[in-house]
Amino acid sequence: MKKNVTFGRKAANIVALVVSSVCAAVGLFFLFFILFDVLRNGISSINWQLFVKDSVPPFSFETGGLRHAFLGQGLLTLTAVAMGIPLGILGGTFLAEYGRHLKIGKVISSVSDIAVSMPSIVIGTFVYAILVKPMQSFNGWAGAVALAIIMLPVVVRTTEDMMRLVPWTLREAAFALGAPYYKVILQIVYRSAASGILTGILLAVARIVGETAPLLFTSFNNNFFSLDMNRPMASLTVTIYQYASSPFDDWVRIAWAGAFVITCFVLILNIVGRVAVKWRYGK
Repeated sequence: MKKNVTFGRKAANIVALVVSSVCAAVGLFFLFFILFDVLRNGISSINWQLFVKDSVPPFSFETGGLRHAFLGQGLLTLTAVAMGIPLGILGGTFLAEYGRHLKIGKVISSVSDIAVSMPSIVIGTFVYAILVKPMQSFNGWAGAVALAIIMLPVVVRTTEDMMRLVPWTLREAAFALGAPYYKVILQIVYRSAASGILTGILLAVARIVGETAPLLFTSFNNNFFSLDMNRPMASLTVTIYQYASSPFDDWVRIAWAGAFVITCFVLILNIVGRVAVKWRYGK
């Protein structure tokens, strides 16, 4: 009887291992297939004009670029990061340190879990209703707010989870030395959870960099160079979407180049973040 039970467990373990390995292999295949396609078509389309020239009409004698989209996307992302990261870290700190035993803390934590998987187009329509429609114009501020709302629950949940993993005994040791609570959080809890918090921030930034749907309802797009956040703002993702769906070969080629730049940016962002954390907190 014991041998049969042992054999059944081993068989179930082998089946689970095979199934999980196959699923992982399928996922990696499609991931590398997409990356290879982006690299193959994107590298061949990279040139200097892509970064220094703005959009030009189809069949133009000049070679167009994505300078307006790069700067617009960067401005939208930086504004969203400036709004979303501080609020997310503070919200996660409240849930992990002050609201862990409060009903309101559990409610906020549950809402954050739901908001993480909320479709971005829903957030875009929500921001459209509260910012774009009252102002009667698409604008960059609405796009930045939509991106900040998308990244906010990711940062909140990651910060809360990482701070909860820090043993309470570390806090008690600091309390015994007479340290106030805010210093314990700043100098002990944050330092211990810094790697996980930064990982969550990088994931949130990587997500909003590739968002298109909410920007269609908020900042819309602009084919001309503009840094005025009170008007429609150019964004790289929306420009790629418009260029990739156009029948013009030049625009499709520029769209592949833009997709390659986004992929490289996310990769470099993750590498730099992990190296910085390892260098700062590795010891």
